[in-house]
Amino acid sequence: MTGENRLPGDPTPRQVVERAIRVDHAGEYGAKRIYEGQLAVLGRTKWRATIEHMKEQEQVHLDTFSRLIGERRVRPTALLPIWHVAGFALGAATALLGHRGAMACTVAVEEAIDEHYRAQEDVLGEDEAELKGHIETFRAEELEHRDIGLENEAELAPAYRLLSAAIKAGCKVAIRLSERV
Repeated sequence: MTGENRLPGDPTPRQVVERAIRVDHAGEYGAKRIYEGQLAVLGRTKWRATIEHMKEQEQVHLDTFSRLIGERRVRPTALLPIWHVAGFALGAATALLGHRGAMACTVAVEEAIDEHYRAQEDVLGEDEAELKGHIETFRAEELEHRDIGLENEAELAPAYRLLSAAIKAGCKVAIRLSERV
């Protein structure tokens, strides 16, 4: 985002980067917690390896944004304690619907994150090549998770459309709050 395109009240380029790091850190933390909740319910089933694979990738994403929080001196969101509980609860609750419910959750979250990461790629400037590169890499892995969910019958989950819409709406609210709070 260049200075000449800014309107009064628009965030500065530094604020754009800080918000991106803050919200992405929160999102990856929440995603890890979702998978932990799913594993608490489905950890002794054949779905364990699939969920652990996705959780391990989310941990790499989280570690990267944790490092950037420190290096860039960005304040993390104050909402992490809420995302700690909410992420686990969402993962466990959807897993209680069975593997299809867990996979429906994964698809919905990853579709919301894909949209979010794509928007970030569009606003980050050339001077943020490293951050943009991380986002591009992580976005590809999030799409892999979405595809895993679809391959594992997400769309056959009970009330799939309603469940998906509710989870996506919740993700969008969490994104907006975590950017600023």
